[in-house]
Parts: sequence; C-alpha cells; structure tokens
Amino acid sequence: MNRIVAPAPADATHGGAADCAIRCLAPAGAAPADVSDAYLIDDPALDAGTIPAAAGIVLPREGAARAAALLAAGARRVFLGEAALLDSSILAALATRFGSERVGVYVPARRIEISWSFDTTSNADFKVLTPSLGAPAWEALRADGTPTGTQVLWWLGEMLKQDAAEALLCVDIRDDSDLNLCAECVEHFGNWIWVGPLADAEPALDEWIRYGHVRQLALPPALHARAIAIDAAVTATADAGSAPVERAA
Repeated sequence: MNRIVAPAPADATHGGAADCAIRCLAPAGAAPADVSDAYLIDDPALDAGTIPAAAGIVLPREGAARAAALLAAGARRVFLGEAALLDSSILAALATRFGSERVGVYVPARRIEISWSFDTTSNADFKVLTPSLGAPAWEALRADGTPTGTQVLWWLGEMLKQDAAEALLCVDIRDDSDLNLCAECVEHFGNWIWVGPLADAEPALDEWIRYGHVRQLALPPALHARAIAIDAAVTATADAGSAPVERAA
C-alpha cells in the first residue's frame, strides 16, 4: 500500500507531518497496471482474472446477485452502494454466506442543502426565520446522484453495526464545514473508512489530511499517479538533504 506524507502547516504549534495511506479508485476499464492495491468500479466486462487481484470491487448500483457472483469469483471484497442504502439486509445476507470481512459499503455523498422558512408556530406575534437543518451535514446519494436525505454519519454508524468490513466515502470537501464533517467521520470510524473526491478534479488533499484528519485516501487514477510522483520527489529530496557531504581534502 502506498503512503504519502503531508508536512505540518507553518503555523502549527504541535504535531508534525501526517502520514496517509492511498489507494487508486478507478473504473474497471481504466484500471492501473497493478490492481492489487486498487478499488475498481464494477463493469459487466470486468476480466475474470482481475476480480480476485483487486483490493475491492465497488458496486455503485448493483445488488446482491452481482455481489454474490463477484465474491464467488474470488473478489477479495465488494463495496455495496445504492443497493445497501435501499435494503441494508443485503449486507447481512452476503456476510453470512461469504464472511463479513469481504463485504463493505460505498457511500457517495454531498452537503445537505439548507432551506429557510418563516416559523409562526412558536409565537403567533412574530415570524422567525429558521433553517431546515441545525448544523451542516452530508447526505448519501443514489448512484445517479439523487439526494436521499440520509445523513452520512448516521448511515455509516448503522453499517458498522452490521459488521461491514470497510467503508468508502466519496465526497467533495470544499470549505471548513466539510473539513469539520470529515474530521468527525474519521474520529468516529478511524481506519474503517477511506475517503475520496466525488467529482472534484483538484481537491486540496493537503487540507484534507491536515484539517480533515484523513488517514486513508482513495483517489482516481490521475490524482493517484500525481500523489505518488510528488511523494517520490519529496522523499528523494529529503534523502538527498540528509546524505553525508563529502569534504575536499
């Protein structure tokens, strides 16, 4: 498994560089040469030899039948998305048949949009403008991006109770509220959760790691390759800086 290091911010008063594991999250048709450390998004044409080699197969929409077929074909782990959201008993059934360590959940998410309305119930003499939600929150999405209203933190907790082996959360983190939500998820679930961008092609991964406390990143191929290249360059520079200096006689 590859790892990257985010250096501590210049104004940090405690703590140092943050170590973060990374994996590639790729469509099956664009899988990296080495899939042993990659999550592949399911495709009907997925090569039979690739199925057991990948770290996991992500099923955004497909349900129990496809998951069972992949597991029977040797998949190390499957991640159920919309199907689990609509019927969480699928996880228990697959876990009973194939083992809970081989069944995870995939959760695409976005910030819940807050609407405002006038509340006249509590006091008929005044109209009070109230938000639809008391605090920022993420909601799970269906495979086509339709919002469900299901709050992510609660949903992940329910999936953990059902012994899901791992969770893959894909969400775009764009401001301090998102960073706080991310940090809360990591605090609750630790190494049980992997986090990656949903659609953002240029996420601020250093902020995800420093302030969102992300410790396990699942990145699309281009971002994954860039992160590996940058980390290799940083490591080489650090090694060169620590090498002994030859002095002239």
